[in-house]
Amino acid sequence: MSKKAKIDVQKEEFPDLSKHNNHMAKVLTKDVYAKLRDKQTPSGFTVDDVIQTGVDNPGHPFIMTVGCVAGDEESYEVFKDLFDPIISDRHGGYKPTDKHKTDLNFENLKGGDDLDPNYVLSSRVRTGRSIKGFTLPPHTSRGERRGIEKMSVEALTSLDGEFKGKYYPLKSMTDAEQEQLIADHFLFDKPVSPLLTCAGMARDWPDAILCWPTEGVVSVAAQHMFSLAKRHSSLFCLFCQIEDIFKKHNHGFMWNEHLGYILTCPSNLGTGLRGGVHVKLPKLSTHAKFEEILTRLRLQKRGTGGVDTASVGGVFDISNADRLGSSEVEQVQLVVDGVKLMVEMEKKLEKGEAIDSMIPAQK
Repeated sequence: MSKKAKIDVQKEEFPDLSKHNNHMAKVLTKDVYAKLRDKQTPSGFTVDDVIQTGVDNPGHPFIMTVGCVAGDEESYEVFKDLFDPIISDRHGGYKPTDKHKTDLNFENLKGGDDLDPNYVLSSRVRTGRSIKGFTLPPHTSRGERRGIEKMSVEALTSLDGEFKGKYYPLKSMTDAEQEQLIADHFLFDKPVSPLLTCAGMARDWPDAILCWPTEGVVSVAAQHMFSLAKRHSSLFCLFCQIEDIFKKHNHGFMWNEHLGYILTCPSNLGTGLRGGVHVKLPKLSTHAKFEEILTRLRLQKRGTGGVDTASVGGVFDISNADRLGSSEVEQVQLVVDGVKLMVEMEKKLEKGEAIDSMIPAQK
């Protein structure tokens, strides 16, 4: 590229990020943009594809979103001049030379089945996996998506025991089935968030979208409502079985020792895991140091209904803030220990007692 062409790219193609508040806008410079502008991954994903959702969604002055996505596994290498500083900024200084830790052995968890049910109302562990050899959702073609559905159905129908379930293709589901699965929290509606739609995440909906509720999921929900350890165990046993079947088709999960499990959003790199509980903290949540306590415990809060919702009755969704650099067990352990401490703080406040001595050091 000639010097003149580089200047033209900087002047004419560089997006206006003057009013933006996301990690991408924070680190993207004209020089980096010009360096990456003519590059693309083997599947054809470009730097403009990477940043488009962050360009279209300036964010909120008080909420730092990520502002970019990967279109395939190679995106993190081809566009590392952009992704590396974003990952460092989002994940507490995580360096390009750092190695991620993985530990899926739920037996290493301590506690999680002894949370006080008078305060902890429910628990959930969710994670994501990307399939090697396919592009990621912002760049997936219809054919790829249908191929993934076919392979997934083959894998899921081979499962038995607690993972035996029923295949529901969304495009042929009845209204009654859809409403019931949504009510049971097994199915989500079509994504409408501009953060997702501007990244191309809801194209061709509901083509090749499926739901697989299992008897084991219902059992865990009914019998182990407060056991994060049990949920952690069930989830990762399921993933191990599915990956073994995928590997027979030469399609394992995307993973490397630096970034852990590869996912579309840099915020989910590493474990991709969010272990959360709905916990009732009406007094602690109004305490002047509530946010500081969460930060020190490496936890984050959402409203009762999730992202961008308010708390109802002092109930918050509390989960791990970290994804990258620590293991699955370590992240769930932080939730277990942190929630137990906050429940004890809530009890103290109910009695009119101070909690200053209970505020922990930074984890």
